[in-house]
Amino acid sequence: MTTTTTPACDFVELERLPDTPTSPADAPTIGDVINRRLGRRGFLKGALATTALVAVPSVAAVTAARPASAATPSFGFAEVARGVDRTHHVAPGHDARVLIRWGDPVLQGAPEFDPMAQTPEKQLAQFGYNCDFVGFLPLPQGATAADRGLLWVNHEYTIAPVMFPGLVPPGMDRIPLEMVERVMTKQIVDIEMAAHGGTIVEVVRGKDGTWTYLKDSTYNRRITALTTEFAVTGPAAGHRRMRTGADPQGVKIVGMVNNCAGGVTPWGTFLTCEENFDSYFTGRLDQSHPEQRNYDRYGVPGQVFAWGLHHARFDVEKEPNEANRFGWVVEVDPYDPASTPRKHTALGRFKHEGAGVIVNKDGRVVVYMGDDQRFEHVYRFVSKNRFDPADRAANMRLLEEGTLSVARYDEDGTLTWLPLVHGQGPLTAANGFRDQGDVVINVRQAATLLGATRMDRPEDVEVNPKTHKVYAMLTNNEDRRPADWDAKGIPATEVNGPNPRAFNIWGHIVEMTPPDQDHTAEKYTWEMLIQAGNPADPATAAVFNAATTADGWFSCPDNCAIDHQGRLWIATDQGNNWPLASGSADGLWALETEGPARGTAKAFFRVPVGAELCGPCFTPDDTALFLAVQHPGTDGVAQFLTGGAERSTFENPATRWPDFKEGVPPRPSVVVVTKQGGGAVGT
Repeated sequence: MTTTTTPACDFVELERLPDTPTSPADAPTIGDVINRRLGRRGFLKGALATTALVAVPSVAAVTAARPASAATPSFGFAEVARGVDRTHHVAPGHDARVLIRWGDPVLQGAPEFDPMAQTPEKQLAQFGYNCDFVGFLPLPQGATAADRGLLWVNHEYTIAPVMFPGLVPPGMDRIPLEMVERVMTKQIVDIEMAAHGGTIVEVVRGKDGTWTYLKDSTYNRRITALTTEFAVTGPAAGHRRMRTGADPQGVKIVGMVNNCAGGVTPWGTFLTCEENFDSYFTGRLDQSHPEQRNYDRYGVPGQVFAWGLHHARFDVEKEPNEANRFGWVVEVDPYDPASTPRKHTALGRFKHEGAGVIVNKDGRVVVYMGDDQRFEHVYRFVSKNRFDPADRAANMRLLEEGTLSVARYDEDGTLTWLPLVHGQGPLTAANGFRDQGDVVINVRQAATLLGATRMDRPEDVEVNPKTHKVYAMLTNNEDRRPADWDAKGIPATEVNGPNPRAFNIWGHIVEMTPPDQDHTAEKYTWEMLIQAGNPADPATAAVFNAATTADGWFSCPDNCAIDHQGRLWIATDQGNNWPLASGSADGLWALETEGPARGTAKAFFRVPVGAELCGPCFTPDDTALFLAVQHPGTDGVAQFLTGGAERSTFENPATRWPDFKEGVPPRPSVVVVTKQGGGAVGT
């Protein structure tokens, strides 16, 4: 869930194709009608109508700024102070211990981590790199226990110069383009591929309250981009555009890549989501190729990773359909280590951030998703069949068939879900959609044709099972411009209700409410929960509850989690916008969503310099909180390096967290937070 459209590892970037807009310049916007709506209701008055930015505050955002005296927060912890340094910090009264790190043994017989002598074979048996989404399911299967379970962790992407010794020439901070082919050997590439994917480990809480993972558990598993085979379900299974030389039937795929956030299903499986899949493809297709329109919209080939040098399937000239086999939601059964993970094409192909799951009151399963790129869309999937708590085998097929829809945010404060169904409206052969397989493979084009709202980089979308409200994280979009902006190659895209600021580097959170708690309804209502940024700086047009302290506000919401009390927690990723977005490291914030304290944020956890905070996940009793600390020491850290380098390298990292040993690079890790003396975290 990086804050660029590709992973922050452009030090191995190959020659890029010219940039193409992520959405057509003439695609519909709703800025004019939102402006009329807000004008009628008189909400353009006051401090938020700044001249420093073209900003249209939403109705709910303005009303969220209540006096501090009215706020009674449900979060009882003392805050972590703002700042940046080489280690992590947690709210007083809590402990935060590293549970598992990149390179730790996972499978039986796996060797201990040796960064000076890594091999693909070793990495296949060890915890992967950059840890993102975290999911917890109790053991045994079907139990509600909170002291033993299976932990799933995504491994989003790799950063070779920090992982491998000697890759970057002395005095430099990146691999020169002319050295890529020589430096990025097949051995290095295969280690990268083995470090992608996901990990399942069994975790237990000891009598002293300390959590550990079991190295010899038979449940432990590595799923990777190098060796794991995936089945394909849904309308794109066997599709002509999914067939390759290695898979002429189009039903089996080796590997998953750039797994960002995810979800947990009620039948006890994990959903893991492929995001910036374009980054892994090299080569160049002729503009006359039938896949070129598809590739242009998705940014393929991204030419960030060098995998195509050694694996022909990642070269679009040699295997032009391979990119269609990535960008899906993947389902993994952790209780069966021999099971085949499945890529569910009914949920659409895009840069998936996460998958928020809930069982609707009529028994159908609903999944909410965001497409993490500037000017892309928010989606909803509704299963055709119904959840049966007594039939897990039937439930395992619920995501194979259903209706995928995309969100349009309307002038009257309603949200309309537009079905993405072949043959309906413009989704016909005349517009390039010959069947439903084409619709799900090119779902971005389909969504824009339907008039869906172009959003400021949708990240995680989660539903609160207590209130049934749905929260969409919009992380930032500095490319949004007012209509009169003299753009150079960037479409003028007006501010609008759900995207109220131009040059938005701070992000915001949109709250959606289904009528009568019906998550299959065609129309919802929407409000702005907060507008991120520094509320003391009028130029940001930020909006929090006035009870939010100088430590409590945040920027760039990314992942979110809802604990079992119904409280909302926000993880941030400022990436390349740091330090402009906040001047402080990323971390985890508690955010009030109900009552007079609505919109009050409190700082709970702060990551080491250069890291982002991912995957907040609670045990069923809320007494343990698992957090993923991704790419420590790599983003926005120039002033923390010695020698004036711009980026960390293996030899010269910004931090050596969490080991702090000479010769050991920074290691992405999962941290477990508990409350001292016991009890629910954050109280």
